[in-house]
Amino acid sequence: MSMHAPWMTLRAMTQDQSVKNVSLKPGTIKRIFKFAKPYQKQISIFIFTVIIDSVLVIATPLLFARLIDKGVLLQNGKLVTTLAFIIAALALLESAISLIGRYLSSRVGEGLIYDLRSQVFDHVQRQSIAFFTRTQTGALISRINSDVMGAQQAFTTTLSGVVSNGLSVVLVLGAMFFLSWKITVISLVLVPLFLIPSRWIGKKIQGLARDAMSGNAEMGATMNERFNVSGALLVMLYGSYDKESKTFRKKARKVADIGIQMAFLNRLFFVGLMTVASIATAITYGIGGQLVISKSMSVGTLLALSALLARLYGPLTALANVRVDVMTALVSFERVFEVLDLQPMVRDGRNPKELPNQSPKIVFDKVAFTYPRAEEISLASLESAAKNETIASGEVLKEISFTVEPGQMVALVGPSGAGKTTIISLLPRLFDVSSGSISVNGIDVRELKLDSLRHSIGSVMQDPHLFHDTIDENLKYAKPDATSGEIEAACRSAQIWDLILSLPNGVDTMVGERGYRLSGGEKARLAIARLLLKNPQIVLLDEATAHLDSENEALVQSAIREVLKDRTSLVIAHRLSTIISADQILVVEEGKIVERGKHEELISTGGLYSELYARQFTS
Repeated sequence: MSMHAPWMTLRAMTQDQSVKNVSLKPGTIKRIFKFAKPYQKQISIFIFTVIIDSVLVIATPLLFARLIDKGVLLQNGKLVTTLAFIIAALALLESAISLIGRYLSSRVGEGLIYDLRSQVFDHVQRQSIAFFTRTQTGALISRINSDVMGAQQAFTTTLSGVVSNGLSVVLVLGAMFFLSWKITVISLVLVPLFLIPSRWIGKKIQGLARDAMSGNAEMGATMNERFNVSGALLVMLYGSYDKESKTFRKKARKVADIGIQMAFLNRLFFVGLMTVASIATAITYGIGGQLVISKSMSVGTLLALSALLARLYGPLTALANVRVDVMTALVSFERVFEVLDLQPMVRDGRNPKELPNQSPKIVFDKVAFTYPRAEEISLASLESAAKNETIASGEVLKEISFTVEPGQMVALVGPSGAGKTTIISLLPRLFDVSSGSISVNGIDVRELKLDSLRHSIGSVMQDPHLFHDTIDENLKYAKPDATSGEIEAACRSAQIWDLILSLPNGVDTMVGERGYRLSGGEKARLAIARLLLKNPQIVLLDEATAHLDSENEALVQSAIREVLKDRTSLVIAHRLSTIISADQILVVEEGKIVERGKHEELISTGGLYSELYARQFTS
């Protein structure tokens, strides 16, 4: 028996048995075959190699029987030589077919993985921002990795296993019955002696595998939280290294203990399979030997039966669990389709329009907004705590109406949680309005192409995100073909060029994860430089100077003035001194605009703005 056969048998026995009871959605199998259509030629050749390989399984033992009976025992040297060459040629053929089959299997498998991963990635990145606020990152990555890997096995491991094992069992049993039906029947009687305890072992390993996956996930989560800059800082400043080590060691010990149990059970499984095969072989030699002595069977036939028997138990046991193998692969496909079928909440409408290339005028007309429910934006299986939300968020924005003329700066101020960020998030359609409308140059944003709308908008948020890459690559994310001259000009305007020149590697300096190698002010100015490279018509600023010291704030304010020059802009400000010169100030409270006007007008009315201004400058 080859070492591959017991492993395939073990894999089949330890699959999750509950998958047999899963009902697939209508049309799933049809969609699966559609995915496989580009590879049908390779799959057909692959199946052909599997069939040839299965036929060769019985050819060699039968040839050995003839070599012994007609060659060795009859002292026919010519026949012995001929059959020996044929057996050697078949061995070479089997190796070649195995290599071809493996190549085709990997081509099909890796091709399907590439197609599925690419489609899932493309689809997921087009989801609305609401999707990402609810989805557990680890679960989503698992769909792109684990489930895609499981799905591709449908056309590689599972398909070849079903065909190979099924054909091998039929051919081996046929050959054995032809050679000796008595020994074949006795050999089959031993199958349940192995099958029953092996199922028990399979269930035990299955449970341990789930525990191991859970334990590894816990260790992964612990490392993910501790081995990033924020987590490491928290541990250093608040945590205890000994406590962290003790907690991690406890989790690691649990996984190690599970690994020991699994290793023992795996070996027990292999030992059981080999023991049954050895007992069956001993019975074959015992009974067959007696038949040879009584001249009822030839020596060659006895040797052939023994060789065929070694090729029977692995495939036979794997076939007993074939439904689980097939369903596991199909369910993996279905889980991938579940993500692909989740339509983005925000997407292009029918016949979307391009945004005209002219100075934009923005109009919010009686805009109301309610956050969407979980079932509208995500999948329960992708959330860490998938519970139905029985209470809706309610209207977070109510009757929001204002106009931003071309080139104007409109500022939004108000208490934390008033709805300011939500208002500016509606313009680039990170969310869609629940009622009312937002228009740019007279066109409802829902009628515009998303790419066209978002291409015209640049933003700098309170905590600007930088990728773990060089300064140059982070800046070029806004304009991939930017020249070194354009990058320098943007950085000079953003008051960051002198700092970049002072760094040993200049623009090739790595910024670190989330830009942690830079200060808050430096990140803000790089984000402004990135915005300038994009050169948008509309600018959104969300408290870009909220957490900066006075020196950095002065530099960022200087950069912001450059950004806002001749651009239509919406600015959220925590420090009211930064928006005194705004063309219009909107005071937002509890999702409504409660005051509007210029700085002097709002101060003179003595309302909420005046109160916020007095409180800030008094402190």
